[in-house]
Amino acid sequence: MDVHEYQAKELLASFGVAVPKGAIAFSPDQAVYAATELGGSFWAVKAQIHAGARGKAGGIKLCRTYNEVRDAAKELLGKRLVTLQTGPEGKPVQRVYVETADPFERELYLGYVLDRKAERVRVIASQRGGMDIEEIAANEPEALIQVVVEPAVGLQQFQAREIAFRLGLNIKQVSAAVKTIMNAYRAFRDCDGTMLEINPLVVTKDDRVLALDAKMSFDDNAMFRRPGIADMHDPSQGDPREAQAAEHNLSYIGLEGEIGCIVNGAGLAMATMDMIKHAGGEPANFLDVGGGASPERVATAFRLVLSDRNVKAILVNIFAGINRCDWVAEGVIQAAREVKIDVPLVVRLAGTNVEAGQKILAESGLDLITADTLSDAARKAVDACDAAKKNR
Repeated sequence: MDVHEYQAKELLASFGVAVPKGAIAFSPDQAVYAATELGGSFWAVKAQIHAGARGKAGGIKLCRTYNEVRDAAKELLGKRLVTLQTGPEGKPVQRVYVETADPFERELYLGYVLDRKAERVRVIASQRGGMDIEEIAANEPEALIQVVVEPAVGLQQFQAREIAFRLGLNIKQVSAAVKTIMNAYRAFRDCDGTMLEINPLVVTKDDRVLALDAKMSFDDNAMFRRPGIADMHDPSQGDPREAQAAEHNLSYIGLEGEIGCIVNGAGLAMATMDMIKHAGGEPANFLDVGGGASPERVATAFRLVLSDRNVKAILVNIFAGINRCDWVAEGVIQAAREVKIDVPLVVRLAGTNVEAGQKILAESGLDLITADTLSDAARKAVDACDAAKKNR
């Protein structure tokens, strides 16, 4: 789960990380009011979306007057901001963050990530702040400072001091940086984070260290014990189909292919997608309906898949273990009759009572394409997709 920059900063500040003063605004007038309340004479108006590279895309405006603040908020609010991380569709800007823009001398990078291979938290820092970390890693890997945290003891003060000194900070700045590094780690650990990125981490003329920007991601499976963080979720920033799927306890991820997939079981869904690609096609989604493939769940799955206009064919691949194929077949037929399906439908059943299930499908009177094996189903789905594109 991702949160907005202002939410990440609120969390960091609650753990003692220094951040610039700021306020959220949902309208141009609120943005001006926020600037007057913050004081000063220089502000940054930042579009709040779940993506980075906003500055390069015009999502951050520096303003010196209240009129400029109003104009910046008016320009950003309501638009879809397209950055290097959003894809061509962009993300909607429904709020802006107005922040005091104090001058600073240096930009640094500080990040925390859950390294699943090492099963450790990895701290990454660099003197080259303000740049994409992927770009630094690719072009200047020696510029990265990396520390692996031992989970039994957590991040230690000496490790934070080592990072601070390697960042080229003076004695006063090192003290502030160590506090920031340790407190940011506590925020990452205690909030069940999977990623925390402070880019840039800036050093001011009076030796303060501030988190000028922040991105945080959290473990979805831990949100039951973090209700305050779970409430920060903004559904508008995700795929609406994924939000709808979550309401029905379906696992859905939209992709860019043309063959919709309805499968029970995450592993089988991955195998189905692989077989589609092996047969020369492209899956349009990952969709796991779970172990209970009831008519209602299957009908919801059909609607989700068909909401993608790129879908030219649908492949239903169900392995009945706890369930029975005859029950699943009846559910698929009922769902297919409820939902208007105007693309070829390939159905493959396997497992308990598979013969009875296949008989039910054959006698349904629906225009179905059946398959016995996964490879056969994938090939038929690709062929049906190609035929549908030619007919259109």
